[in-house]
This record gives sequence, structure tokens and C-alpha cells, in this order.
Amino acid sequence: MSAAGRSPEIPHLGADEPTPVVLEALDEVGAVVVEGLLGSDAVEGIDADLFPFVDAAEPDAELVNPTIEMFFAGVRHVTGLAGKSRTFVDTLLLHPLLLEVADEWFTDICSDYQLNIAHLLLRDPGADRQLLHRDEDVWVHLQQLVAGQDRHPEVQLAVLSALSDFTADNGATVLVPGSHLWERDRQPAEHEIVPAVMPSGSAVIYRGSVLHGGGANHSAQPRRGIHHSYVVGWLRTEESGLLAVPPAVARTLPRRAQELVGYGCHDAIDQLGGYLGVLDLRNPADLLASGELEQT
Repeated sequence: MSAAGRSPEIPHLGADEPTPVVLEALDEVGAVVVEGLLGSDAVEGIDADLFPFVDAAEPDAELVNPTIEMFFAGVRHVTGLAGKSRTFVDTLLLHPLLLEVADEWFTDICSDYQLNIAHLLLRDPGADRQLLHRDEDVWVHLQQLVAGQDRHPEVQLAVLSALSDFTADNGATVLVPGSHLWERDRQPAEHEIVPAVMPSGSAVIYRGSVLHGGGANHSAQPRRGIHHSYVVGWLRTEESGLLAVPPAVARTLPRRAQELVGYGCHDAIDQLGGYLGVLDLRNPADLLASGELEQT
């Protein structure tokens, strides 16, 4: 962290940076902007895939719990992206840098990881700044289980990709660098809250334990971004991947994507653990490949 009274910074790296450099930034700062993660063709392809769904998205749609509606006021959502955009799957979900970082990130705490959630977020003009939060608090019981310890292992890695330029004026996501190292009840001063300003095609990668929130959009245009995150394979995901990507769609995806969206199993037998997510005591991805898993 920078000296008191000075704004901390989120480091910016290029997409060709070695994975250890990205991991070092995540360790030290908790977040890193990777510029040029997506080419213009990928951005245009995702936009084209999702345009019909964006048109139908309602900013005031009723959500699973009224309490969370304050998180998304003035925001339009398109959810279940792995089932709606093959471009998302090929260019973001399976991006080599993201998977290399995730492979290292989760290596000591699970036998495999999975897609937690993937959604397009459009922060419309007039949207207020989101309440600062930690994504990992979705699994609040994990925090309660390790009460008294310094902190539990990092179970989540999040990515927010810019489909339009992110500016301080149009609602760029704000983060609190270094907050993954704080006591849980510490609140940031305003100068410690930093917008992830970045051009279209960039992404900010951040730990699930970092305080952050969508920024206020004071501009005249919506700010478009995709949020997706990876989580250890032994936690229940925020989004139901098996419903978001039904077998008929999953069958068309690469094997690694099938595993990430929920058709893999968490096999920890070799680590003297158990298995999770099997069907007939077999890996669902194998059943997809053999045609034994029904297409409906």
C-alpha cells in the first residue's frame, strides 16, 4: 500500500506478461489490470452473440432475494454466458493466461476448479456506485467456520473484462488495493478506493477477498463489461452451470469448457478425499462424449 493519504494503484500489465508476474501482483495488491486480453474481434464477437439478450434485459427485474436488488440498481444483466456465447467460451472462459493463473491459484486447495458465474453487466447512465463488498462472502459460512484464524484459503478468482472503455466517469469498477490483507471490519478511506480505468479489451483480475464494487455512471452511455469467476470445485457455484448450459449446448463445447461449467467432477480420491458431481458414479463429461447423457 502507498503512504497514508496517497491513492494506491492497481498495476497494469500486458497480456504477454508471464503468469508469475500476474500472480505476484495478485499476492501484493490483490488485483491487476491486464491490457489487451481480448482483441477487437473477440469483443465484437461477444457483443454480436449477446446483442439479442441485451435487448431483452430489464434493469429492474425481480431477483432471487430483494436484498440484493440494491447491488444491481440501474444495471442490466445477461446471465449464463457459457450457454449463450461461444465467443465468450473460446476467448474468455478458456483464455490461456486466465487458465494458467487459475491453475496455479487453486493447485493446493482443490483437485479442480469450476466456473462460478458469468454475466454481462451494463451499468446504465445514472447508476450509483455499488456497495463495496467481497465476492467470497457469497460463501459466508466459510468465513464463519474459520473464525479466529487470520484468513481462510483463497477460494475464488474473479475477472471483469471491458467490452467498452472503463473510465472514472462511466462507472468503471472500483477496487481497494491491498484490502485482501486487512482485518475484516476495516473500512476504506475514499482515497483508498481506486477505479479500474482501462480500455476496451482489457480485464481486471482480482481476488475474491478484495473489496470492490461497480462505479457510478455519470456519463450518457452504458458501460459494458463481463464478470466471470472461477471457484474451487468443492463449493456450490452462484450460477447453476448445468441449467445455464444444457447438454445439447455443452456437447458442442471443448472438453475443458464442459468441465468448467459443471460437467466435470471434483475427483479428490488421489488426495485421500472423495468425489463430487458424478452421475452413475462416472464423470458427466465422459457421458457427454459417449452420447449416453441425453441431449434434452
